[in-house]
Amino acid sequence: MKSGNFTVDEIEFKLKQYCSYQDRCHNEVEKKLKSFDVISEVKEQIIFNLINENYLNETRFCKSFVRGKFKIKNWGKRKITIELKSRKISSYNINEGLKEINEIDYLNKLENLFNKKLASLDHLSLINKKKKILSFLLYRGWETNLIYEKINQIK
Repeated sequence: MKSGNFTVDEIEFKLKQYCSYQDRCHNEVEKKLKSFDVISEVKEQIIFNLINENYLNETRFCKSFVRGKFKIKNWGKRKITIELKSRKISSYNINEGLKEINEIDYLNKLENLFNKKLASLDHLSLINKKKKILSFLLYRGWETNLIYEKINQIK
């Protein structure tokens, strides 16, 4: 069976490479499959094969996504959750992914981000420091209650 210029086996091989390069979610694989313009039965068979051969594993994707966004991008749990939901990830997998964040590391990261931002705002008034820190941490998806705990420590 041909699809465009590729056989089904060639498309499946390309998707295996795509999934091997980095963990992918079902949504990303489905988008990639659309570019090959294959019928839905072929899409389902390819996705089934990818899952069966462990190229596509949404729980593994979630865990890896959470670790990366937390450790490298300094995102909080709110932003990570919103991003995963936008990729149509199940609540179960989101919760499994969030377990990758150690609570002590989470609070330490917040402390470090808070202190670093505060140190860069020496020239501002107290109220402006608080506003800047609030918007900085909210944008990165940190929980409001944790942010206010830190902000209320500023004298």
